Amino acid sequence: MKKYLLSSVAALGLVAAGAASAADLPSRKGPVVAPVYAPIFTWTGFYVGVNAGYGFGNYDVKGAVTNTIGDPDGFIGGAQVGYNYQFGQFVAGLETDLQYSDMKSSRANLIGGTNKGELEYFGTVRARFGVAYDRFLPYITGGFAYGQNKVTVSGLGISTSDDNTHFGYTVGAGLEYAFTNNLTAKLEYLYTDLGEKRYFSAAGVGTKIGNDFSVVRAGLNYKF
Repeated sequence: MKKYLLSSVAALGLVAAGAASAADLPSRKGPVVAPVYAPIFTWTGFYVGVNAGYGFGNYDVKGAVTNTIGDPDGFIGGAQVGYNYQFGQFVAGLETDLQYSDMKSSRANLIGGTNKGELEYFGTVRARFGVAYDRFLPYITGGFAYGQNKVTVSGLGISTSDDNTHFGYTVGAGLEYAFTNNLTAKLEYLYTDLGEKRYFSAAGVGTKIGNDFSVVRAGLNYKF
């Protein structure tokens, strides 16, 4: 009996020693994989983009040339660059754009000819302020505007033109959506008043012409 007891104790000792040695061996488990979190989207950053749309407006004629130039309308398109900064849910930014314009008008005048008006180009420098709902950004915008108008008067067998650079203001609103962290699209409305300039002063006529117009456009931006 004593031999059996001694044999059992020895066997238990060997098992315990083997278990301790196994605990000291290197683990065969793979390294712990760190969790991957999707980056949080932010509107902060510089961006560049292009836009295109439709413009329609009004020429206000005050002077002796003729009665009216008509209401210009047509295609507009151009490019923009800007910067946004997001703080909390709010987004503030600054944007400038330059637009080609095909907005034109034509109207018969009182001397048997036509009056033509053309907005050849315009641009803006605007502040933007919006409230971000994740990837949606409704915003308001406003600031400085400039543009060049060309006026042509024909009749009695002659034709004469004059052009001027106007300065004024613009206000509007829009909605922008981020499809990815870098690509956004927007739909925007702007009302622009370029004020009045005097035309044909060299001819002694001195007609004052004012220009205001609305623009509806879509744009695509790449955010850095």
